[in-house]
Amino acid sequence: MPGIADHLSLLTGTKEDAGDRDRRALEEWTSYSTTGKECLDIDAQPLAEDLELEDSWDSVLAVYRHSSDRPNGQSDSLLSKLLSTQNVEPLLQNVLATLSSGRPDDAIAEELAETIGFDNIELVMDILANRDVAVQEVSEYIRQTQANGPPKSVGVDQDRQRRTTAVVDPENARKRMEETLRSNAARPLYTGTAQAAPEILPHVYTSSAIAQGNILSQFGSKYMLPLGTTRLDREDYEEVIIPPAKAVPPRLTERLIPVSELDPLAQGSFPGYTSLNRIQSIVFATAYQSNENMLVCDVAMLSILRVLQQHRSTASYTAPIAATIIRDAFKIIYVAPMKALASEIVRKLGKRLQWLSIRVRELTGDMQLTKSEIAETQIIVTTPEKWDVVTRKPTGEGELASTVKLLIIDEVHLLNDERGAVIETIVARTLRQVESSQSVIRIVGLSATLPNYIDVADFLSVPRRTGLFYFDSSFRPVPLEQHFIGIRGKPGGQQSRKNLDRVTFEKVDELVREGHQVMVFVHARKETVKTALALKEAALAEGALDEFSCGDHPMYSVFRRNISESRNKEMKQLFDDGFGIHHAGMLRSDRNMMERMFEARAIKVLCCTATLAWGVNLPAHAVIIKGTQVYDSAKGSFVDLSILDVLQVFGRAGRPGLESSGVGYICTTEDKLTHYLDLVTSQIPIESQFIKGMVDALNAEIALGTVANVHDAVQWVGYTYLFVRMRKSPFQYGLSREQVADDPHLFAKRNQLVGEAASRLAEACMITFDIPSGNFAITDLGRIAAKYYIRHASIEIFNKEFRERMTEADVLRMLSMSTEFNQMQVRETELKELKSLTEVIPCKVNYETDTSEGKVNILLQSYISGFRPEDFALVSDQAYAAQNGGRIVRSLLEIAISRKWANVSAVLMGMSKAIEKRLWPFDQPLKQFEGLKQEVFYNLERWADDYSVAELASMTASELGKLVHLNERHGLAIRDAAKQFPTVQLTYNLRPLGSDVLKIAVRVARMFNWSSKVHGSVEPFWLWIEDHEGLIILQLSHLLFRQTTDALEVDFVISIPDGKPPPFVTARFVSDRWMGAEDELEISLEGLIMPTPSDSHTPRLDLPFLPLSVVQNPVLEDAVSQRLHSFNALQTQVFWSLTKTRLHALLCAPTGCGKETLRQTTSTSWALVVAPRSSISAEVIAAIQSVSKDMRISAEFCTSETVFLEPQKKSVRVITAADLLVAMSRHHERSVSLSTLRLVLCESLELLDPAYELSISLLLHATQTYPVRFLGLSNSLNDPADLAAWLNVDPLALHSFRPSDRDQSLTLDTQTFTIPQSAALFKAMTKPAHAAIQASPREPAIVFVPSRGQCRSVALDLITQCALQMETARGYLPNEVLTEHLTRYLDRLQDRGLVDFVTRGVGFYYSGITKTDRSIILELYAEGVIRVLIVPHDSCWSLPVRAATVVVMGTQYVHVAQGGEERQLRDYGLEELVRMQGRAVRHDSAGHFHLFCQAETKDTFTRFLTGGLPLESKMVETDDLRVWYRDRRKDGTITGKQQAVDVLSFTFLARRLFSNPVYYDASSTSVNELLSRVVDDLEDSVADTGQAS
Repeated sequence: MPGIADHLSLLTGTKEDAGDRDRRALEEWTSYSTTGKECLDIDAQPLAEDLELEDSWDSVLAVYRHSSDRPNGQSDSLLSKLLSTQNVEPLLQNVLATLSSGRPDDAIAEELAETIGFDNIELVMDILANRDVAVQEVSEYIRQTQANGPPKSVGVDQDRQRRTTAVVDPENARKRMEETLRSNAARPLYTGTAQAAPEILPHVYTSSAIAQGNILSQFGSKYMLPLGTTRLDREDYEEVIIPPAKAVPPRLTERLIPVSELDPLAQGSFPGYTSLNRIQSIVFATAYQSNENMLVCDVAMLSILRVLQQHRSTASYTAPIAATIIRDAFKIIYVAPMKALASEIVRKLGKRLQWLSIRVRELTGDMQLTKSEIAETQIIVTTPEKWDVVTRKPTGEGELASTVKLLIIDEVHLLNDERGAVIETIVARTLRQVESSQSVIRIVGLSATLPNYIDVADFLSVPRRTGLFYFDSSFRPVPLEQHFIGIRGKPGGQQSRKNLDRVTFEKVDELVREGHQVMVFVHARKETVKTALALKEAALAEGALDEFSCGDHPMYSVFRRNISESRNKEMKQLFDDGFGIHHAGMLRSDRNMMERMFEARAIKVLCCTATLAWGVNLPAHAVIIKGTQVYDSAKGSFVDLSILDVLQVFGRAGRPGLESSGVGYICTTEDKLTHYLDLVTSQIPIESQFIKGMVDALNAEIALGTVANVHDAVQWVGYTYLFVRMRKSPFQYGLSREQVADDPHLFAKRNQLVGEAASRLAEACMITFDIPSGNFAITDLGRIAAKYYIRHASIEIFNKEFRERMTEADVLRMLSMSTEFNQMQVRETELKELKSLTEVIPCKVNYETDTSEGKVNILLQSYISGFRPEDFALVSDQAYAAQNGGRIVRSLLEIAISRKWANVSAVLMGMSKAIEKRLWPFDQPLKQFEGLKQEVFYNLERWADDYSVAELASMTASELGKLVHLNERHGLAIRDAAKQFPTVQLTYNLRPLGSDVLKIAVRVARMFNWSSKVHGSVEPFWLWIEDHEGLIILQLSHLLFRQTTDALEVDFVISIPDGKPPPFVTARFVSDRWMGAEDELEISLEGLIMPTPSDSHTPRLDLPFLPLSVVQNPVLEDAVSQRLHSFNALQTQVFWSLTKTRLHALLCAPTGCGKETLRQTTSTSWALVVAPRSSISAEVIAAIQSVSKDMRISAEFCTSETVFLEPQKKSVRVITAADLLVAMSRHHERSVSLSTLRLVLCESLELLDPAYELSISLLLHATQTYPVRFLGLSNSLNDPADLAAWLNVDPLALHSFRPSDRDQSLTLDTQTFTIPQSAALFKAMTKPAHAAIQASPREPAIVFVPSRGQCRSVALDLITQCALQMETARGYLPNEVLTEHLTRYLDRLQDRGLVDFVTRGVGFYYSGITKTDRSIILELYAEGVIRVLIVPHDSCWSLPVRAATVVVMGTQYVHVAQGGEERQLRDYGLEELVRMQGRAVRHDSAGHFHLFCQAETKDTFTRFLTGGLPLESKMVETDDLRVWYRDRRKDGTITGKQQAVDVLSFTFLARRLFSNPVYYDASSTSVNELLSRVVDDLEDSVADTGQAS
């Protein structure tokens, strides 16, 4: 090539020549500027011919390439293009062999591209398009080269003739070349911009010369297979042999770390070892001596030991190491890819750490761990999907996440698999948890093969230089030679299968002849026996069966005797010839026997399934994977064997310590050969699969509360592997380089992905998506889908198909349409069996048997019916359908309950139990007792099918034995089972609470015998009230029976529109676990008399506010003026009648409206203030004492002993109702003190209890001859008329205002939840509670929770939510609060556990905190340091402060009965809620009251909060009246019934018996008659007590 030589000489000329190089090149090129055909001389003609063929020349090299010498004038044909490719000529033989093979184009395309180079992919496409021509040209070239040297190119004469006659345009060619040369001349030799050198990482150990961090070239083309790779082409197959990797020599700084140098804890965990192995020694410093996140092949044990070492107490140095570990302080999560591997890891870790008393448990599949099991477990081994489910739960198992210190993710290269999205989800969730909670969770990723390991390290937040370790295959304990065999023939065809059998035997025979053991892995249980028999027959045909026999083994006779005891015929038959089988369907004893024999070399060939590779560490010299098509029940079809399984099987090749090498074979179809070569040799980068699962993952995060809006979601995507790969390989994800350059953090792309996913969720009604603000809110559908792992596509189907009335057949049809079953395809071989199953299942299948939906429906019904298919794939599909069907039905049940659909809820409960119990609702319920024999079930169905369980339970053992035609012993077993079957008795009482509100008090009495073996610790059940049509659940409750429970009482409050009740409602009882354990009770409402609507409310008048001077008492005026400038509207309206008249008065007004102020404006000789609670009496005495001293009035708290002592001066005595009742019951003289009593002030009459009512009634009776004025104060009531009548209130002095009449601004916001009472409910309430607090920035807030035990957990959740949304570690602590100022208070706190909360602006208030600490908390609250005060519900009565925002988190609490054994969920009292609401009422600014409650109680609460409280007498509901009456009869105060009736006529009860008789189970409207009946009941109780004594 003289042209190129001259040009290179020009480029490498001296410095002096450099200035005019480009000028001379241009001049030289100008010589070609003559145009026209006639000007072409002979010397220029070849150049012109070349010019004509080129459209454009990119550089001057193009000229020399065409003008240089070619062999025999070679043309620019396929051959010439091929030869112009660099270094391809030596590979022409391989190219010809590939092109000449009979394989299709798509099968050889990748192989051809690998040979020629992926940079020349266009040439590869041209060659394949003209394959025959290319074969002809290449073969001719090779033949002529071998014979005569370089040949004349095929077709060159024709080309020459065409080019001679062609018209060339040298002018255009000259211009193009000139432009190229000029642009090159203008370009500087050096850009002046330094390019970053490739990052060299310190812990990458590889024998390959490939650049670090990537197994792909920067151009996307593949690197060549490892050196020494050979390719064999046979008639039946093609084989690629990859030799073992060359070992990486040790570095100067490397050394094996002796175990003796380790600390005692680590030494004890490596028993029998003298030193760590090479990899362990390299990673030791990072794994055991730091908390860095890591990506490495295997350092699980060292990282676990690091956690144990960090959680040891230093109290005692002499104690055993195991005793120093603080086991409650940490949890370690090991995420394994498969359940089988999880079991093996549990066994290994448990054995290894047993000496430290570390508990290791498995948590996979449908397994659950109880709270006690979680507490006593330190290491939990799980799968990615299970850990995703667990961490979606805010409580129970979900609470594990808050104590995790180490997360180990095994086989992290699963990122490239469909399940990879789950790994991305759990890692992103963990990383965000670490940031939001400032906790330390170490993430360790384990993987043997990672092509783009730097990307994975970045995703796991692994520091590249300290935590990233890469070891190639040369670090295997035993070097592995890998054989990839591509079987020829149509995939799945008969010839292909025949070739596969032949090749498998050929390889097995070869290995056995060399004296090796072989494991042959197949992919179905039946295939193990078929393959073993086929190998045996092939050996027999070849006359080589003796080579396989192990008859000369020294233990042969022993093993022969052992195997003869097995019932497995095939196993015994194959053993004699040296073959064995192993699969999960065999008995455990048989599998163990096979493992022992193979390990002892008494079997030469073991045919097994992949479960052996995962679950048992049983190595062999050689492993053969026979075929790569595996049936996947999740997809319902055959899929390629995963790389994970291939690597696991290859990991069993080679026996460490016994052999110097191992061999792995994978036999696949010819078209999959390159695929597995690429996978195993790490030629394919790991890509993200997250987009496929992003919609469901986003829903889970929104449900969990970690993502609240688009901004949060965009941040969340930034923690995924998808984000890492989008930045590294944008083309793969639909991005251009320009987009990445303009938006390096990919905010636009992430926004797009989030918007699309959120819109999809919103369309499915799983979230609400406010597009303008970008805010998300989870709905019941979304929450349930996240809880049960239901895909959004399935929810979309349910939205279309779900109806409020459905049969079992309808439910099965809808269930079968779920996308979880989409990939369950029907195979032709199954149709006959599926059709036969349709004839025995009970529900009609609406789909054809050849559809996916029809197949799922049939398999589910057959599973429930107990039919097992014969086809192995159908067995697998049936198990898959049942496992997922049960989960989906449970989710549908929750959806139905959330929608209050009664009919379909009952049906779905039955279906859920049907799948769980494998029992239809029409089956005999006693089948659920495992202790009964099959003959008993058979005879029960035959002879007693019409008898209910209750009827069976009422019969004797003898009668039952005769009934079922068996003996008395069988009858006794049936009777015991029937008596243990959960049955209840339902009773009810109707309690009208107003003209349009009815309370139904239901009593559920247990009617079965408790057995801990049968029932466990609790029996859960549902109880609801449904409408008369059976469609709508009006109210429901989920209850628990315990062994100590005799009966449960549940109150349901329903609305009666316009006071017109329906004909009836139904109370339905349904067991959560027992099929057939159901009951219903029709509650008739015909003839129900509801109270008449009240017209006693006082309209609020628009009056000018009265000044304080109207009090006409300077001292009192001065005291009141410290808080008020004038009276408010309500105070002004009632002032005259309360202070200027002697009329008995009743003031019912909203809480916080100023009733207390009016209390202070009344003065007389001596007054008695009665309060229902001691906390309220303390408030009253404190308020009165603030002015009493200046007014020379004594204010004192009295007891029953001192209240009626004769007063010496003006005084106000405050007493509780209980003490007043005791005082009124005494016989000592009261007339003197009562004669001077002028005022009785009844505080908080809305809290009227029996003691309060009875004491005031007695006082009314005792003072009827004295001028005593009664003044009642109450919160707003819905009907105050009877209360006013009881106190003899003049109609002019009755002031009853509605809650809406208050002067102060108070907003009421109600949010409903359908989550049952649990920690999950409070987790769900955390975000809206935080939002409510932040809605009034810099203002104080009070949060009421059910119990003091929940105060700290709620506080932690609120602080975490604050950190997530506000990105501050200060929590709610105002920015202006200085640390020095806070320290003065913190030092005074006695409970040091409060310090962490106070420093984040959160405090607690309840009686369990010392008085000193409570005072400090209130002081800090008053100063604005504590902004959020968390208070248990029962402390609302003693809480002395108010807030701008009051949040009630839940309206139910657990009531613990006396003795502490019986627990029952109860609703807050309406009076409590009003009290809490009053804490949000402030005189100087607006207040906000947020009520978070169950959906079914919302209407009740809002009805009474806005309309006034109901008030009924409670005297007949408790024993207070009976005890008092008994004592009065005993001491002679009451001598007869008429006297008792006279006393009771002074009670509030007497008025309400007439107004609301149904509430008291009365029908008569005569008061005397009703009171006489009450007295009769009291007399009966006195008589019963006398007989008992």
